[in-house]
Amino acid sequence: MRVFVIIPAAGIGTRMAAGGMSTAAPKQFLEVGGVPILIRSLRTFLSVPRVDAVCVAVRASERERVEAQIAAYKLGARVHMVEGGENRQQSVWNALSALECEDDDVVLVHDAVRPLIDAKTIERTIDAIESHGAAIVGMPAVDTIKQVERTADGAIITATIPRERVVHAQTPQGAHFSLIYRAFAEAEADGFSGTDEASLMERAGIQVAVVPGSARNFKVTQPGDLELAEFYAGGSTWE
Repeated sequence: MRVFVIIPAAGIGTRMAAGGMSTAAPKQFLEVGGVPILIRSLRTFLSVPRVDAVCVAVRASERERVEAQIAAYKLGARVHMVEGGENRQQSVWNALSALECEDDDVVLVHDAVRPLIDAKTIERTIDAIESHGAAIVGMPAVDTIKQVERTADGAIITATIPRERVVHAQTPQGAHFSLIYRAFAEAEADGFSGTDEASLMERAGIQVAVVPGSARNFKVTQPGDLELAEFYAGGSTWE
């Protein structure tokens, strides 16, 4: 059994710009502690000995930039690239289609802009996939969760959802290759668009386990997230 990682990194970061941050670089290329966010994510996965290869999905216009960063940080031959799609799902599908995997190989998908993922969580996710077939990282809900109906005057509460039945999905998310490939192939054939890998696997009738996540493993989306990432990273630069 081998382990492959897909990192979709073809986004253009519109929410970061909408938050008032002026930048010519998509958020995966912004720096935390002097290191590009994408590189931080890559280095953590490459630090896990069980990971055989990492496939980064990037826009054609960004390929040269990513190649230069991979070379500059000496990430080695385990990193490969494919062209990304117009959205996350298409980028992951492009990468899945390019992988040469056996059915029981493990495929993990991780947001490029979750740079503080830790190796132990990655290891636990691989173990959970070996045991259950598919798994995601998730955080238990702390706040009370309300179901609402949107109206012209705003949101109206329709129900309170028990917190013990809710988790906040994080990444990595993954499964044995045969399962995740089938889920994506069925979605592609039906023109279905999901919110994450788990939503496609759920739709395909695949049971997905949850691995405990961490508050550090958040998604850098808005300008304030960069400050928080700097705090967690300690402002340090990789050697």
